[in-house]
Amino acid sequence: MAEHTSSNITIEAAPADVMKVIADFARYPEWTGEVKEAEVLTTDDRGRAERVRLVLDAGAIKDDHVLAYTWTGENDVSWSLVKSQMLRSLDGTYSLAPLAGGRTEVTYKLAVDVKIPLLGMIKRKAEKVIIDRALAGLKKRVESTPQG
Repeated sequence: MAEHTSSNITIEAAPADVMKVIADFARYPEWTGEVKEAEVLTTDDRGRAERVRLVLDAGAIKDDHVLAYTWTGENDVSWSLVKSQMLRSLDGTYSLAPLAGGRTEVTYKLAVDVKIPLLGMIKRKAEKVIIDRALAGLKKRVESTPQG
């Protein structure tokens, strides 16, 4: 991934419980805010999403795009853009690291390139807002979901 923005957060749940929420694309509209629709188009032999169509409404950016997902082990997932109306590229990763006490540190990296020209500083600020909202939403969703 080229120039990217990244942030992390600690979630009071085990990595497997966090990944369960990340992998449940159908429920993204319930907790992400910007994702209005999510549809898994293809899955791998373990039933994990390989291609996902997302309808996004992030204020200034409204888009209908398809992402390709790559699952590495049990604690890492990355994605890249397959097709989009507004974006030239979109590459991201969630990396989960187990912490003491059954907690998880989640690192989210994101690099976005839009088809309309934006100053680098504005683009990084938008990436940071997307990441911070996603991490906060993920934390709230995981911690409010009964584990088991």
